[in-house]
Amino acid sequence: MKLVTFLKADAEKTGAVMADGRILDFAAAEPRLAVDMLTLIRRQDELLPLARALAAAPPAQALVDPGTVRLLAPVPRPVSMRDGYAFRQHVATARRNRGLEMIPEFDLFPVTYFTNHLAVTGPGKVLVQDHHLVRLDFELEVAIVTGRPLRNATLEEADAAIFGYMVMNDWSARMLQMEEMKLSLGPCKGKDFATSLGPWLVTKDELNLERTAAGELLHARMTCDVNGHRLSDGNADSMNWTFAQILQRSSYGIQMQAGEVVGSGTVGTGCLLELNGSKVTDNLWLKAGDEVVLEVEGLGRLVNTVTHAPERLVDVPASLVGGTLPDLYAGTPSGEAGD
Repeated sequence: MKLVTFLKADAEKTGAVMADGRILDFAAAEPRLAVDMLTLIRRQDELLPLARALAAAPPAQALVDPGTVRLLAPVPRPVSMRDGYAFRQHVATARRNRGLEMIPEFDLFPVTYFTNHLAVTGPGKVLVQDHHLVRLDFELEVAIVTGRPLRNATLEEADAAIFGYMVMNDWSARMLQMEEMKLSLGPCKGKDFATSLGPWLVTKDELNLERTAAGELLHARMTCDVNGHRLSDGNADSMNWTFAQILQRSSYGIQMQAGEVVGSGTVGTGCLLELNGSKVTDNLWLKAGDEVVLEVEGLGRLVNTVTHAPERLVDVPASLVGGTLPDLYAGTPSGEAGD
């Protein structure tokens, strides 16, 4: 199923996208399905069979024209959100562009960092401020959402816990990221302003998944177009760490819950940091008004428009923001920024 969260008459609803593009409003079809996406995921054994039966024979009064509603992120309020670093091509190229050798630890274990699960957006406008627009970047990724609790998971348990897949854009304010990563605590302000998910959450039964010894592998072409120009082209099956391996390590010694989002990391060619450094693009960065379209085969097209939000004029000491814009962003930073 292609599951969605949408706004209809200012009310948040869940539903499924039908073959003709119309949306089945679960609550209008079945009162027991008047739940948010996290509840649907947590109670999947009880509620998904109801949803599937309705989708097979949708009542006409519960079908909605997609032009009359606004799609939100499929999981607007995930329990948590991690991002991975699973594509060797991206990691190696981004490091080479900074004059660094490939890090051997990449092949030893998968890594993730926590990002802001309270700054999730769906399709549509993505609000950014002045500091974000200095070397603003997209990142073309796939994300999964967990559907069952995990602790010290085996690969088989990790695969079984994956509820579904989404397109993910891990927006990156590169100058903020490069400055803060000099302090070796990982990205924060360069990442925490927005992560876009959508347009749908696709359950695993609809996807081209290959079972491997390392876990399930998604075969799906991944592309990014900016203002109609193709910039990125890769495939999810080039992940060097599977989602099962990422979840196995993530669940070591902790209790993971249903409703946690985990991103793959950037596919090869999947961001301007990599493309600029490889001279594929000529120091191109996103600006206000740009349309960014991420498309993953089977997962849909996530369309966002970069939208400038004016700064709030406050008296903030320069030490808290690293300096004024002209001073802070002069020259080329030496800090890490590989994802």
